Amino acid sequence: MTKKSFNPPPLPPKFDYSSLFHLIVKARDIVARYDEAVKRLPNPAIIQRSFETKEAVLSSKIEGTQATLDEVLMFDAKDTKTEESEREKDYREVVNYRRAIKHGMDLLEKRPLSENLIKDLHRILLNSVRGQNKAPGEFRRINVYIGPYGGTIEQATFVPPEPQHIPELFSNLEKYIHAEDNTDPLVRIAVAHYQFEAIHPFMDGNGRTGRLLVPLFLYEKKITSYPNIYISEFLEENRDIYYELLRNVSEKEEWVPWIKFFLDAVYEQTKITLERVARIEALYKELKDQMPKVGSIYANAFLDAIFIRPTFSAKTIQAVSKIPNNQTLYTLINKFAEQKIIHATAPGKTRNKIYIFPELRKIIK
Repeated sequence: MTKKSFNPPPLPPKFDYSSLFHLIVKARDIVARYDEAVKRLPNPAIIQRSFETKEAVLSSKIEGTQATLDEVLMFDAKDTKTEESEREKDYREVVNYRRAIKHGMDLLEKRPLSENLIKDLHRILLNSVRGQNKAPGEFRRINVYIGPYGGTIEQATFVPPEPQHIPELFSNLEKYIHAEDNTDPLVRIAVAHYQFEAIHPFMDGNGRTGRLLVPLFLYEKKITSYPNIYISEFLEENRDIYYELLRNVSEKEEWVPWIKFFLDAVYEQTKITLERVARIEALYKELKDQMPKVGSIYANAFLDAIFIRPTFSAKTIQAVSKIPNNQTLYTLINKFAEQKIIHATAPGKTRNKIYIFPELRKIIK
C-alpha cells in the first residue's frame, strides 16, 4: 500500500509557550554573550572562516558526505580545482556551503529572507557535479520520499507534500518568518526549520538549506552581528534524536519536545563555540605579543592570515595576507616556522609545501 504524502498544517502552530520560557532565556543569554565576544575580537575574520568551514563539514556530513575537517583544510591549502574523486566532490559541497553563508549575509543587506533568496542559496549549494541534475534553485516538480537508500515508497519514513502544494505552503512559511508578534526569534526559527524540512521543497539539499537558514535568520533579526550561530555539530552528534523529534511533530504534533531540543542545541553548541572563541582570542593575543621579534611590517597581516587559513601553501596564504613580495612572504613563513608557530606537513619537500598552524587546529577540531 502506497504511503500518502503529508501536508504540514499552516503556521503558526499551537503549543504551550510558557513551558519554554526558561530555555529561551538561557539560550538567548549565551547567544548574547557569544555575540559580544565576537564583536570584541580585534579582527572577527580570525574565527569566521574556521567556524564556517566546521559548520559546512558537519552539516554536509549529516547528509552523507565523508570529507573531514582536516581534509577540507588540506584541499583549501592546495586550492583544488578538479572534482574527480569522491572526496573532492565532498569538498566542493563543503565549499558551496561556505559560499552560501557568505552570499546569504551579503543578500540580507539588500533584501529580506524570502523564497527567491532561499532559492539563490540552494542554487549555490548544488553548484557541483552531484547537484547539477537536481534542479538547483527550483522547487521540485516531482514526488519524493525519505527512507532507506534504495528502498521503495512503502518503506519510506516520510513522504513530503506533492509538488503542487509547495508554493502555497512555502508562502505560509515565509509569512510566518516575518510575522510581527511576540514569538521569540529562537522559537520562530525552530518552528520554521521543522516546517521547511516537512515541506521538503527541493529535490536535494533540503537539510543543508534548512540548517543554513538558522544563522541567516538570527542575523537578519539582529540577534547576532554575524550569521554565526551554527548548530550542525550538536545535530550531527544527536542525529537520531534530531530526526525522531522532527518526525514526531509530523505524526503527533509534538511541538514542545522539538523546540526544547532546538533551544538546547543552540545553548549547548553556542556554549562550546564561546569557549573556543575565548581560547582563540588568548592564542591570538599571545602570538601578537611575539610579532615585534619577527621584525617585519607584514608580521601582523601574516598572523591574521594564518588564523583565517590554518592550513596553507605560500600561494593560498599570499592571497589572504595580501603580502605583495614573494621574498617577504617566504621570509615570514620561515620566521614563523623557526618560532614553531607553524610547521610544514612534509619538511623534506622543496616545492609546493603545505604548512599548518597546529595550535589553532587543536582548538577548532
